[in-house]
Order: sequence, then structure tokens, then C-alpha cells
Amino acid sequence: MAQAPEDDRLSRFPLLREVEPALLAEAARQARWRKVQPGEVVIDFDDSTDEVFLIISGTVRVAVHSASGQEVILGELGSGEIFGEMAAIDGLSRSANVTAVHSSVLCCLPRTAFLDLVLKAPSAGLGLLRLLTARLRLLDARNVELAVLPVRHRLVAELLRLGRPREDGQLRISPPPPQHVLAARIGARREAVSRELSAMSREGLAAVSRQSILLPKPDELRQALRRAMAGDVGKGAKAAK
Repeated sequence: MAQAPEDDRLSRFPLLREVEPALLAEAARQARWRKVQPGEVVIDFDDSTDEVFLIISGTVRVAVHSASGQEVILGELGSGEIFGEMAAIDGLSRSANVTAVHSSVLCCLPRTAFLDLVLKAPSAGLGLLRLLTARLRLLDARNVELAVLPVRHRLVAELLRLGRPREDGQLRISPPPPQHVLAARIGARREAVSRELSAMSREGLAAVSRQSILLPKPDELRQALRRAMAGDVGKGAKAAK
């Protein structure tokens, strides 16, 4: 018997590729499918909802906003990734705001259906553990960077994470995030990010255009970052705030 279209879409999802068809069929039966437009809020901070969202296509941004309105961007997620799993696991309210960046298609799984999948399918459970571990490692890295590094090196660390390798060894970020988005990702002001990008351009460490940010010397940037993490910020580094 051929799989239903919803079952087939779930089976192509990385976390669920090895899950038994019967479990996928039951999950698909309970799921709802949602299309969201850019700027649309999917979940809000402190919501009491507990669905888990699988991104079929598109991009969403995960962020937290302070009482004064300052935004801290925790990351962006795209096709094949999930969000909302924390509330499903611990039953508490949402810890962040999630907003669509691009038009997106989401599969929304009820908490019970999601937990049923990851508890009954060892491959899905292990995949979830790896996902949470990766996010914890990233959070640890960003916390350390925020505590010990000046803006220049926090920006370098984020650009290195965002960059995609080219055949010539350079890294390319395309499309480039707006400067205020980069600032919100590293806990800095937009003006400080603009200043450091300009300095990196003058030093031949970055080429910034409307289409992309190119990092022609990623190894040099990684070495400078390692020295900074070891406590040797080096000449010319600016501890801008």
C-alpha cells in the first residue's frame, strides 16, 4: 500500500527517517499542517501551547525580547529542523518567540504524538538527544563568547558559524544578515557591528556586499579567535560594547 502524502513527507524528515511506517502514519493522522508568512508569529514567549513543529520548508527565527524591547536572536532554523520540543518534554511554557522569516510550511505535532514517536522509535529518540546536545553546546559557546570576548571576536565567531565553504577555501554568507540581526545574535549594538565589519573589510578579512559577506581568510580568523579565547586578544582588537 502506498504511503499517504503526509506520511511520505514525515518519512523524509531527518529525525524520522528510520521510524516505522505505522508510527509515522499515526503521527500524520494527529498532525496539522500550517502555512505561515514572513513576520508571522508561530509561537510566543510564555505561551502555554505544547505542540512540536517540524519545518517542511522555509525559515523561522528564534528570539527572546527583554522588557525594554531589546531582541536577542538565538538562531534561525530551516527545512528539516524542529522547534518547540522543550515545552513538549517538560510541559512548561514557551521559552522563546518564533517568527517566520520566509514563507514556511510547518507540520505541527501534538505533544502526545511527538513523545510517542521519540519514545517508541529508538532512532528518533537518539536523534532528539543529539539535537538537544548540539543546541546545548552552541549555547555554552555563545555564553563563553559573551562573557570573555569583545565585539570583534564575537562577530568573527558568528560569521564563521554562518559561513558556507567555497571551492577556493573561502567562506560565504548569502544572503547576508542585516547588521541589526547580527548585533542581536551576538549581544551587541548595530553600530558596533557596522564598525567592526568596516574594519575587517579594510584589513582584507571580509568583503561585504548586498549579496553576501565573503570571508577570504577563514583560517586566519579562526586562529585569532583561538588566541582571544586563550586570553590573548592581540593588537588592534577593539573591546567595543
